[in-house]
Amino acid sequence: MSSSSSSASPSARATTDLTTDRLVLRVWTPAAVAAVHGEERLPGWADDFPAEGDRVVAGFLTGHPEALAGGGHRLIAERAGGAVVGSIGFFDGPEPGTLEVGYGVVASRRGLGYATEAARAVVADALCAPGVHGVYAHADLVNPASLRVLEKAGLTRLSDDGTTARFGVTAGGSAG
Repeated sequence: MSSSSSSASPSARATTDLTTDRLVLRVWTPAAVAAVHGEERLPGWADDFPAEGDRVVAGFLTGHPEALAGGGHRLIAERAGGAVVGSIGFFDGPEPGTLEVGYGVVASRRGLGYATEAARAVVADALCAPGVHGVYAHADLVNPASLRVLEKAGLTRLSDDGTTARFGVTAGGSAG
């Protein structure tokens, strides 16, 4: 993932929750960022949340508070019970008008399809946003679950360098 703030806004609707069949994708709040960054726990978090990736995102958001305003970073919460089980978000993509998606689900909830469900929702939302024409992602080849998430979320495998695969989709639904 890139460490710069996103110049392409994922969506004008990104300041509201996205709801899927089993999940609510909530925009990170300053309180959640402060809690994760400060290694505090908030009520309603899964026992193993935050994971290392969530801490990285919270660190990024601490250093780039303007990224909260765009709503490109979301917490993944279960609709049933409301437990926060991961996060998903966008960073600048490889070219103007593109975004790079990154995600993570805590170990206790992996294998349930949550990452795929969340990725489908945020990718579809981002591709409807003005100025966004493509969404990309990278996954390590040694992580077949992540490769499947991206494929099931509608991204096409574009290339790999023997270590990492690159995926993408454009607003017209084709790979970029």
